[in-house]
Amino acid sequence: MSQRPSRTAGRRSTVTRPVAVLAVLALLVGVAGCTGSRAGGRLWHGGRLFLATGNTTGVYYQLGGGFADIVTRNLPGYEARAEPTGASGENISRVASGDMDVAFSLADTAADAATGKGAFQGRPQSIKALATVYRNYTHVIVRTAANIHSVAQMKGRRVSTGSPNSGTDVIAGRLLEAAGLDPDNDVQRLRVSLPETVKGLRGGTIDAMFFSGGLPTPGIADLMANGAGQFTFLPLDDLLNPLNAEYGAVYTVAPIPKSAYGTQDDVPTIVVANLIVVSADMPEQLAYDLTRLLFEHQDELSQVHPEGGNFQRQNASRTDPVPLHPGAERYYREN
Repeated sequence: MSQRPSRTAGRRSTVTRPVAVLAVLALLVGVAGCTGSRAGGRLWHGGRLFLATGNTTGVYYQLGGGFADIVTRNLPGYEARAEPTGASGENISRVASGDMDVAFSLADTAADAATGKGAFQGRPQSIKALATVYRNYTHVIVRTAANIHSVAQMKGRRVSTGSPNSGTDVIAGRLLEAAGLDPDNDVQRLRVSLPETVKGLRGGTIDAMFFSGGLPTPGIADLMANGAGQFTFLPLDDLLNPLNAEYGAVYTVAPIPKSAYGTQDDVPTIVVANLIVVSADMPEQLAYDLTRLLFEHQDELSQVHPEGGNFQRQNASRTDPVPLHPGAERYYREN
């Protein structure tokens, strides 16, 4: 996988608006109360905010772009930019290191990061949460011709487990283990992005895939719309008990409705919540304002993607074991 660019490299903005120009000018002339900074020397108060999202054909990327647009239009002195990434694990690492400011993450990956477990073993990350938002559905799809009817039958097959260091990669490994397989030895494990995975399934170089995303995930919708009968979803409800026994109640079961991708029936699958996380040293007022905008403009987010409307303020503060940012906590207390 190629090295990700640093935040100082040239970036694509999600919007081009007069307020964005004013934000940059404000940063240059030192207005907007530029009194705080992080270790890297970047000013917190005024300027650019970078949002870490996910693969370009996933829901994180769509909602991240929508939220960046909302922030740019409604938070004076700031221009927000959504960036494509490898998703959860990478996002958290980049927020903790200062390369990103706000990120989407699966709750299980964020929990590992906050407590120093899993891929973050012995290295707890300095992150806090703004909100629990919509749920991700685990999509497990196989080429129909591959004659795979369960995760256990993936032994010896070419299996995409998502981008390296992504939440999909984490949950795929856990599901393979729950089915009695060694993820690194019993399957030909391919750590590739969603666009590359879809291409491989269509070309016959990948037999099965995992992807954790909202409904519908654009890349998967395109795969199913243009490959009727060639690809099949696998149910995962039989793997819930071994998952919960090992990792607790972070995982639940819910159906992928047949309306999402035009399947013949609903498909029971493993679901896990998403969090929006930030650096622990983000100023309280900025965290408050970002949380406020998330809910004040939720109707706009739902127009960007339906999942933007699938979370509620009364449940959003439940982010354990990831600590809630004091600014977000103040917002929920006042509202």
